[in-house]
Amino acid sequence: MKDKKTWILISVLIILIVVAGALLAYKIYKQNNEQGAQDTVETGSQVQEEPLVIPEKEVQIFQGTDRPIAVMIDNHSGAWPQANLNKAYLVYEIVVEGGETRLMALFKGQDLDKIGPVRSSRHYFLDYALENDAIYVHHGWSPQAQSDISKLGVNNINGIQESSKNFWRVKDKYAPHNLFTSTASILEIAQRKGYETTSQKESVLNYVAYEYDLAQKYEKQEETDTTNTSETNTDQAIEVLDATTITIPHSQLQTVKYEYNSETKTYTRYARGKLQTDYITGEPVTTKNIIITKCNNYTLTTDTEGKGRQGLNNIGTFDGYYITNGKAIPIKCTKSARNAQTIYKDLAGNEIEVNDGNTFINICPANAKVKIEGAQ
Repeated sequence: MKDKKTWILISVLIILIVVAGALLAYKIYKQNNEQGAQDTVETGSQVQEEPLVIPEKEVQIFQGTDRPIAVMIDNHSGAWPQANLNKAYLVYEIVVEGGETRLMALFKGQDLDKIGPVRSSRHYFLDYALENDAIYVHHGWSPQAQSDISKLGVNNINGIQESSKNFWRVKDKYAPHNLFTSTASILEIAQRKGYETTSQKESVLNYVAYEYDLAQKYEKQEETDTTNTSETNTDQAIEVLDATTITIPHSQLQTVKYEYNSETKTYTRYARGKLQTDYITGEPVTTKNIIITKCNNYTLTTDTEGKGRQGLNNIGTFDGYYITNGKAIPIKCTKSARNAQTIYKDLAGNEIEVNDGNTFINICPANAKVKIEGAQ
């Protein structure tokens, strides 16, 4: 019996020794690992880590597959203020009869209860609706526009042919400067007419998601060019102008001015000496970018109604300017056909990069005395 108790005691002691040894081994192993990690930090050894993935920034102004909607906007002083120009990603301004200008505002993926005042079509605006693959919205048309809409197969919506539910007049403006519509109305009519409401066509403008000013971009390019002695290098220095005040005389009647706001990095729009505001919000009309194209309008000799309607010599290459973030550069604007997208290039032949934001494209006569001025 004594021998049995002795063996039990010895067995317990052996088990305790094994457990203690295991615990001691684990403690030493843990300490060694911690010391190794500390040594790695102290000796500057690099530890393999998963790389931090930063999502690439995307352009916001032109997203998705919603087909653009181009709406003819009345720009007579009786039509001011207009509704939702600030929601348009692109606005064209071109001379019409009498020295007035008319606007064509393009919207993409917007849900807007009120757009306008809507006005009638002029045939040269069709060129810019086509190059943007837009559903073209107007209220009435000139004889030339009516003919070209049919000839060119433009997907158009004529408010005269639609109900007052979709095109209606407000009481605080006088006709014909008081007609409005909505994006829901336009899409409803487009679907009824069998028009595509999605589009895969790329933007006319070469937008970039990152923010830059032209001075930084082209000063850097100039430095690069001076170190490149290759005979194949055709780049030239690009003149960068200070551009805090831009004045564009479209005609004797209509002069547009843009004033730069360095805090918002946008331009505030004025016309005929008056601040342009939004009909709904009362906020100033602003734009991130301005493009000026200088090509001549002329009076049509074929206008049988004798109203002095205009034509536009817009096929070819024309001088212009690109303006953003308080700076401007001279550019060339090339349109090869009525339905071809206009290509905007700097004087070195590179397509310009346009900052992410809305853009006004002002098309004015070649001899217009455009002024681009810096801060006084």
